[in-house]
Amino acid sequence: MDEADSYTGRFAPSPTGPLHFGSLLAAVASYLEARTRGGRWLVRIEDIDPPRQQRGADRLIIDALQRYGFEWDGEVSYQSQSSKLHEAARDRLIDAGLAYPCTCSRKMLADAPRGPLGSVYPGTCRNGSSGAEAAIRLRTNAEAVEFADRLQGPHRQCLEPESGDFIVYRRDGLVAYHLAVVVDDHKHGVTDIVRGMDLMDSTPRQIWLQRCLGYATPGYAHIPVVVHPDGSKLSKLTGAPPIPTVEVRPTLTAALAALKQDPPGALAEASLDGIWTWAMENWNLAALAGLETVADPS
Repeated sequence: MDEADSYTGRFAPSPTGPLHFGSLLAAVASYLEARTRGGRWLVRIEDIDPPRQQRGADRLIIDALQRYGFEWDGEVSYQSQSSKLHEAARDRLIDAGLAYPCTCSRKMLADAPRGPLGSVYPGTCRNGSSGAEAAIRLRTNAEAVEFADRLQGPHRQCLEPESGDFIVYRRDGLVAYHLAVVVDDHKHGVTDIVRGMDLMDSTPRQIWLQRCLGYATPGYAHIPVVVHPDGSKLSKLTGAPPIPTVEVRPTLTAALAALKQDPPGALAEASLDGIWTWAMENWNLAALAGLETVADPS
């Protein structure tokens, strides 16, 4: 199997609003890494949380990607299309004794101990629970989950003391992010994931899920996130504006600069194809090694 057959990357935005500059960096980095390694690049809309979604945001995201010159393989997929696979994975975990129903409410867990990832589930329902509305939690243990990130180096978490058993299906019947992303990456044959540092702490839980389901673990590279001058992450919640979709060349060139690719000053005046040609010829993921944040250039 050659590298073109073996490498599959992806970009998986949530349709909670238009793409902002931080999202663009993740798209550019994952795209260039896939293409320069002769691999496939997929686009998946992660539409599994209807209460948070913005009507029409998926079309805004796809339109922006097209205007910036991204070319993906196959059709854009939607995570909601995999609901039967998500349910099957949930049932496999329950049948194997690896997951269990949990009827704890947020109020009941208000006094749960705190760990580096937030509240640590105390295992209240591990030995059985009763009630009509139940989340499904995945069992964890105290053994360290370790992986070597291509940019950030060795990383480890001991899930039981740091997060406790975590939710894979919510009380409202919706699949949780960790299970959905693991099942869909496996479904699409994703071998390598390039995404933001804000998801670094999610990776051990996803690796644990992969092991429980018997899936292969992709390679990971977590790129720096874009931050405001006060150090807060650039996001929709912190007022990040949509990327422009009319004259896109300056923004694309700014993204390359934020990714430490050192584009020449005149590159923003080149054609869109010319910018991508330069980016393909000069792409160097290793330039981001060890960086956790980059400043918002706006």
